[in-house]
Amino acid sequence: MDIVLELLRQAGSAVVGLLLSPFYYIAVLLIMLQYMRQTRLERKLFHVKLHAWPMELGRTILAGLVVGLVISCAGLFLGVTVTGEAVLWMWGTAAVLAIVRVRYLCFAYGVGLLGILQWIIGFTPLAERSDWFGHMMTSLSQLDIPGLLFLVAIMHLAEALLVRWQGARFASPLFLEGKRGKLVGGYALQGYWPVPMFMLAPAAAGSGAHMMLPWSTWFGDSSMWSNGFTMIGFPMMIGFTELTRTMLPQAKARIASQSLLIYGICLGSIAIGAVYWSPLTLLAALCSLLLHEAIILWSNFKETTTSPFFVHDERGLRILAVIPGTPAESMGIKVGEVLQKVNGMRVRSKEELYTALHINSAFCKLEVLNLEGHVKFVHRARYAGEHHQLGVVLAPDDQADYYAASANASLLDIIGRRRTTRQRETPSVPTSL
Repeated sequence: MDIVLELLRQAGSAVVGLLLSPFYYIAVLLIMLQYMRQTRLERKLFHVKLHAWPMELGRTILAGLVVGLVISCAGLFLGVTVTGEAVLWMWGTAAVLAIVRVRYLCFAYGVGLLGILQWIIGFTPLAERSDWFGHMMTSLSQLDIPGLLFLVAIMHLAEALLVRWQGARFASPLFLEGKRGKLVGGYALQGYWPVPMFMLAPAAAGSGAHMMLPWSTWFGDSSMWSNGFTMIGFPMMIGFTELTRTMLPQAKARIASQSLLIYGICLGSIAIGAVYWSPLTLLAALCSLLLHEAIILWSNFKETTTSPFFVHDERGLRILAVIPGTPAESMGIKVGEVLQKVNGMRVRSKEELYTALHINSAFCKLEVLNLEGHVKFVHRARYAGEHHQLGVVLAPDDQADYYAASANASLLDIIGRRRTTRQRETPSVPTSL
């Protein structure tokens, strides 16, 4: 009973420390800015709102909280040493990298880079200096890199589950520039989760009476807990960014989840090896960086070597997105399906679709080719006062006004609200009908 009360006391202290730390609020702010940026982009491209960023933000905060509590419970038995200095190093490195690319905010890059830097300073006398720089190098050399990398691996296993569960919900349709300048439809899958963590740490000698940890941890030995234990609260941030022109968002999220699962298992295995044989630490750090980047490069390669999916063909008009709360949603029209006929009229352009919708002002009958290639018929009455549009966003054609800039955003781009679209010199035609 005493150990339970002590854990609750330490957990309460860790929660207070987390709430007083600015890092969790910074993570939430960055996620909010990213989702607001996504909403502005959708309005610019389609003149409609497909996602409500407050809802997306609330969903990510709740999911991140659940993940944090689960990992924190498992962390009671891991023995990963996370100190206040380690948190500063991780967030400081991640912030510097995010200035270049927001996706580098992932701790796989930050901790991997810290592991490489720790290995480098091991061959230098920098840690022996008595000035502030020497103190920084001493702090860096004392980081538990294998333990932090194992924590990163666990976070990516959790991320794999979150991407499989929520990844497609954060998918945002885009008009993108394809080969030879032709516009195609696509999706940006961007999910970020702030994860509050509560980890045990050995108490410092002479810091007061502390209760001994009554169980053995996986990492380290019993001597590290000889002065008792304390608990530290700190935030981590996990997230993924994928761009697809070649498949449905659900399929892309599934593949991304599988890649993250493999990454987490590989990195975790090498990190465990580094705990027991320190020369593997550099290999684990390199894998944290390079294997994560390899996943992204492989995904980009597959995208560039596969034909785009969201394009029109001789069968009809490809549906890029369905607007929530519209007749199209109530009729069960799905993303990726093809509109063949509307009110008995064959449609192969937006102008033909617009004309067909006005053939019958009281009724709408559609012939749709579903994702399995089968024809389905859907219909619905059109009520007085209801919005005249069907409620679909079609794949782009040669008359689309704007398309999304494909460059990766940096932290400064998001804060400075850098322009996210480019304009084509073409006549203006509605992008949603």
